[in-house]
Amino acid sequence: MKIILTADLCDAYMPNLQVVKPIGFKNYGKKKSFYGQIATVKVYEANELIRAILEEDGTGKVLVVDGAGSDRRALVGGNIAALAQANGWSGVIINGAIRDVLEIAEVDMAVLALYSNPHRSAKEVQGERDLTLHFADTDFIPGHFIYADEDGIVVSEKDLS
Repeated sequence: MKIILTADLCDAYMPNLQVVKPIGFKNYGKKKSFYGQIATVKVYEANELIRAILEEDGTGKVLVVDGAGSDRRALVGGNIAALAQANGWSGVIINGAIRDVLEIAEVDMAVLALYSNPHRSAKEVQGERDLTLHFADTDFIPGHFIYADEDGIVVSEKDLS
């Protein structure tokens, strides 16, 4: 995967991009720059639907998870991050928490989240997938494209890679 810098995208394509509001996302994974087509899921403190999606082929995709910004339970841990990497996902962006920080640091992909919390998620199937999400002053629409690096995160309707 080539490196695409968000600053360069902003210079070339504004105002046709959404710049994700910097609300505190931290990259816990090895990859510091990533991009892909958006897939979405909305859950609250439960991760079975996240696991089911990441079991699918994720080649060229980034899963955007709206966990309502909850810091009470981790939605992704080391096992799920390793599963995502094995299935080709470019990255996971979580509006919520992760756990197993040391394990995720060894996963060769990007895992962005707002917090870490050792408390595991509820083990129940709940939530919705493939819907437009809105957080951080941004619309995350399935099929659109997302680009992220250490400068920030941008979203485009079109593939700019």
